Amino acid sequence: MKSPAISDILAAAERIRPYVHRTPVVTCSGLDRLAGARLHFKCENLQMVGAFKARGATNAVLSLTDEEARRGVATHSSGNHAAALARAAKLRGVPAYIVMPASAPPVKRRAVEGYGGVVTDCEPTQAGRESALAEVVAATGAAFIHPYENPSVVAGQGTAALELLEEVPDLDLVIAPVGGGGLLSGTALVVAGVSTRTRVVGAEPAAADDARRSLELGRIVPAGNPQTVADGLRTTLGELPFAILRERGVSVLTATEEEIIVAMRLTWERMKLVVEPSGAVPLAVVLAHREVFAGLEVGVVISGGNVDLDRLPWSIR
Repeated sequence: MKSPAISDILAAAERIRPYVHRTPVVTCSGLDRLAGARLHFKCENLQMVGAFKARGATNAVLSLTDEEARRGVATHSSGNHAAALARAAKLRGVPAYIVMPASAPPVKRRAVEGYGGVVTDCEPTQAGRESALAEVVAATGAAFIHPYENPSVVAGQGTAALELLEEVPDLDLVIAPVGGGGLLSGTALVVAGVSTRTRVVGAEPAAADDARRSLELGRIVPAGNPQTVADGLRTTLGELPFAILRERGVSVLTATEEEIIVAMRLTWERMKLVVEPSGAVPLAVVLAHREVFAGLEVGVVISGGNVDLDRLPWSIR
């Protein structure tokens, strides 16, 4: 599978411009003091469908030929990509068939159904997702839009970092969460293409650190069924993102469950932003590894803000 080039990401930015938000970049002096660094938050929690996934899904669906799109699109996702694909399909006027783990947060399921997506339940494992999806695709003939093993998706996700660097061009480092790796690999491609002085670091829960281990070992380590509050980061790192991240020399740092919850609450309290646990992982990593970020200008990608308000993690614990 061919990696997208910076030209593909620039084309994606033009293609999706009418259909996604150019999200704000915000700062918080209180969090700067806590981190010992200057933090610039790219607020994809304020994106369409409440997550950066709107970018990749929209680019992928709009890139399909009429023949490819005719029978609709399908995917498996724990939520944000599912909602994004359902919305993109609606924009194109084709059906969306979504395989979701039975454990997916209800708020994300409601979002998918709200955009007209047809939901099929599956077991909360990679094998369960893939088996159920194969049945759906066989029955419908829909085009499979993978959440991260798709060059058009990766190119679309990269547009968030493109906007961030347009607004704050002198960043020393950009940190983004990593699950399947579409966002982080797209970010790495953008930085390599437009800001070679900037480094890229991935952020991952310590309880679901397959990307960190994969990059350190030089081979993909399956995630299994990790238990983490950051439900969007439970998937195994994809082969395409893995290849991009290895080529670009991207490393991954982790944060504990407690550190993620503290960072999420800090974001709500200090910045007045609704951020989901996965979106709080980069800040958690910055605060857990202050020595890495001290004194730097840091771009922090907040990946999403879809939260079950009846099950906030600090209330449950």
